[in-house]
Amino acid sequence: MNPIKIGGIEKFSIVDFPNKMSAVVFMQGCPWRCPFCHNVHLQDVNADTDIAWHKFVDFLNQRKGVLDAVVFSGGEPLVQDGLIDAINEVKALGYQIGLHTGGYHPTRFQKVLHLIDWVGFDIKAPFDEKHYKEVTGGIADVYKVQESLKLLVDSGIHFECRTTCDPRFLSVEDIYKIADSLKNMGVKEYYLQKYRKVPSDTDTTESQCLALVENEGLLQYLKTSFDVFDVRK
Repeated sequence: MNPIKIGGIEKFSIVDFPNKMSAVVFMQGCPWRCPFCHNVHLQDVNADTDIAWHKFVDFLNQRKGVLDAVVFSGGEPLVQDGLIDAINEVKALGYQIGLHTGGYHPTRFQKVLHLIDWVGFDIKAPFDEKHYKEVTGGIADVYKVQESLKLLVDSGIHFECRTTCDPRFLSVEDIYKIADSLKNMGVKEYYLQKYRKVPSDTDTTESQCLALVENEGLLQYLKTSFDVFDVRK
């Protein structure tokens, strides 16, 4: 029986876990409906998939000594109850574990944290209840996100925070607010990610997509606010 439902696999990645060659498991299911999401097909946790967990484990057995880590991504990995069992099975093979999450469920997050070697934590908007709901399709509980982030900061695990800079929902002032909140919480590593237009967005121009990630004043401020900062285009 499969411990998790898999919506996709990337068999080799050098960008999903810092300084590690990894395989990425895109888990089915996400509770949020972010308007800039490029993995809409992963949102429905009950969607049919044809990727068997045991075949992925067989692949990992064959790639020992070549790959360093396995990253559980999504979707939102914390949606599925079988995440812990899947992580334990991969760890038993000798791989390091990465996790991509929006931190929507702090109780589940706390249960897996001790098994994780690195976390990529998505920050969608300033920590304002109304704004966070807007950017997640009217769904996210910003207080749970903050609770999850505090758990992560206190854990001592290596992690990064990152924000997709969708100009339809975020302004320069919003990024300043995010940065100040993260710095005050003890976050040391932060990245801005350029917004890549989704098919339904026919209005946003390329210059608008670049506006936030190329604002010199903002970039300088972020460089002085965090030990590690960069832009991903």
